Amino acid sequence: MTKEKRVIYFDNNATTAVDPEVFEEMRPYLTGLYGNPSSIHNFGGQVAFAVEKARAQVADLLGVKSVDSKGHHSEIIFTSCGTESDNAALFSAMFTCPKKNKFVVSKVEHPAVLNVAKELERRGCRVSYVPVDSRGRIDLQRLEEMVDEETAMVSIMWANNEIGNLYPVEEIAAIAHKYGALFHTDAVQAVGKVPVDMDNSAIDMLSISGHKLHAPKGVGILYVRRGQRFRPFMIGGHQENGRRGGTENVAGIVAMGKAAELAKAGLEHENTVVRALRDRLEKGIVDQVPTIRVNGDLEHRLPNTTSISFEFIEGESILMLMDQLGICASSGSACTTGSLEPSHVLRAMGLPYTAAHGTIRFSLSRYNTEEEVDFVVEHLPPIIARLRHISPYWKK
Repeated sequence: MTKEKRVIYFDNNATTAVDPEVFEEMRPYLTGLYGNPSSIHNFGGQVAFAVEKARAQVADLLGVKSVDSKGHHSEIIFTSCGTESDNAALFSAMFTCPKKNKFVVSKVEHPAVLNVAKELERRGCRVSYVPVDSRGRIDLQRLEEMVDEETAMVSIMWANNEIGNLYPVEEIAAIAHKYGALFHTDAVQAVGKVPVDMDNSAIDMLSISGHKLHAPKGVGILYVRRGQRFRPFMIGGHQENGRRGGTENVAGIVAMGKAAELAKAGLEHENTVVRALRDRLEKGIVDQVPTIRVNGDLEHRLPNTTSISFEFIEGESILMLMDQLGICASSGSACTTGSLEPSHVLRAMGLPYTAAHGTIRFSLSRYNTEEEVDFVVEHLPPIIARLRHISPYWKK
């Protein structure tokens, strides 16, 4: 019998392991409790109750306390993923603001927003793309220059999935509202890592994805502020108060609720223990490997993410050699894997190709350990030295 290969998983911005407590919470809804929550019989009713419990758990994570006339947190809409949530937000703005045909997004958004922006352009909308500086930071004055009375929506991510930058979403929301525009944020990477208080926020719409929160793939959230006009993206039945058709993914929704509960309880852990592990990893690499750069805004970033450029070698080669040791990381967004072009985020920051091509993103979670960090710090420097030795661009 072959020994199972050890896996050191530092790719949590791509997806996370399902928490055992989350799995146990959803298990009954994959087997015995299989009723349709829209059915009027009790067998379906108990499933509907579980959906509303999960909605309340998500609302608690987001700091949403208000309920509708039925006692439900109807600002929380369950979707299939973060991508659907992003699509729903932007297309809703296009449909509900027909006299406004302009959108403002940043150049470093996730493809779930950038590619919708391109589709909006094909449909006749105007899109302005806010640039970033060499640290991936947004100039708020430059952003405001792009927003005007013709702007339907501004969509800027809360946290960047590649470099970990945190953006001042409340200030950006205030700019959008100054000109009568809606503000949406892709908070897929932020929620569960930074505190969120939507009852005291100016954000109109917010997207989340379950599989970034130790829930399974296939479930997401779109928060829509109460009273905000909204046009459904998924047209169908009456589900989600008529705002997202389709029979509910009950097991996924229940899992999302439990994951939200655990995420709120684990916020301090993320910002102390996980942050310390990230810093230990980063320092260990920086101290041993020459000619590298740590990307992003090092003062305002996620506690679990570090993006490091190893100049004059290929990131794919680094990943392959690390993979042989069971170390999992990435060269950028998992949604752009397969492209030979360097990351659009790094290109927007103006990184030279010699650095952008050799960039690795490490993203940690509550399951990582000091032992794993030390293993990577021990084995990565020889990998870099080996690749540079055979690189025609490295000055030996």
